[in-house]
Amino acid sequence: MADDAAQVPVATGRTRFPQISPRAYEHPADRGALATARAVPGFPAVLKAIYGAIPERSERLLALATSIKVSETQYPELHRLRVECATALDLEQVPDLFITRDPHPNSYAMGMDEPFIVITTGLVELLDEEGLRFVLGHEMGHILSGHVLYYTILRRLIGLAAGMSWMPVGYWGLRAIILALQDWHRRSQLSADRAGLLCVQDPAVALRVHMILSGVTDPSKIDTAEYLKQAADYDGVEDVRDSVLKLIHLDGLTHPLPVVRAADLQQWAAGEQYRDILAGEYPRREDDSTTSNWKDDVKGAAKSYKEAITSSADPLAKVLSEVGSLVSDTAGKVWNSFTGGNRGGGDSSGGSGPDKGSGPSAN
Repeated sequence: MADDAAQVPVATGRTRFPQISPRAYEHPADRGALATARAVPGFPAVLKAIYGAIPERSERLLALATSIKVSETQYPELHRLRVECATALDLEQVPDLFITRDPHPNSYAMGMDEPFIVITTGLVELLDEEGLRFVLGHEMGHILSGHVLYYTILRRLIGLAAGMSWMPVGYWGLRAIILALQDWHRRSQLSADRAGLLCVQDPAVALRVHMILSGVTDPSKIDTAEYLKQAADYDGVEDVRDSVLKLIHLDGLTHPLPVVRAADLQQWAAGEQYRDILAGEYPRREDDSTTSNWKDDVKGAAKSYKEAITSSADPLAKVLSEVGSLVSDTAGKVWNSFTGGNRGGGDSSGGSGPDKGSGPSAN
């Protein structure tokens, strides 16, 4: 870790997570969506071109010239929080933090070689100290997961595509990559929220932040159970036409809808994975290179999507689930007819049927 973090303990009563791997908190849909984005034709070439075209230094210089760089003498309370969050997640280097004048509540991390965090004055003015700790942990989760590289690429591609709209071939190629990255970026917020929770270590704080971002002015006047019920009501619409409208709502969005996002994090906070991490049982970075690959990410995402669809009350999700089961069963019978009974196909243990994850049972 950087020297300034090494000298500062985590806030009293909070656990530190030495060498924690981002796999400990990353949402499977996040990892799978990024693996899918990487598979879009032309993505590696575009990534390489964008990475080398505009040096990270330009964004950092702009931040220095337009914002306040947090330090021991400038926003000292935020300086303390950023060091404590970096210590909790055991980051190798404490990211620089800038506060920029903007009434819109927002925060983001960007950069490639030395990522930094930007928080708007609108968000600083809305949140208390613990809320800001959650936000800083969220952004440091992005950094630890390597999300900032792809977010920086996404920002640059959006600007580039705007100037290429007159060139149909080039524009639509970039548009495909942008859509894939936007889908990933929405899902990456779920992972980063979990990192923020690991920093603040209080689900009520995270819920309060999400409520404020939803429009709450005084959390003490809001029934949290009723607030979370909104997510269930949103999921459980009765008309398929509403399901289509929900898909339209996501068009162009870079973040999940706040009420749905809040419910997702609270569900994770109530589960075993979060409790295991707090108890010190989590994957370490030293094992990352040998335990993860893009095929595992895609399979994990597929499992996550299947579970979400199965448990959803959305009528369109029910239709997809029923159709998916019907197609899977039919495909399995067809496979068995060609392979002579049960010599694979539907055998979950493997055998001579199709490879796991690529056969009819994959969803």
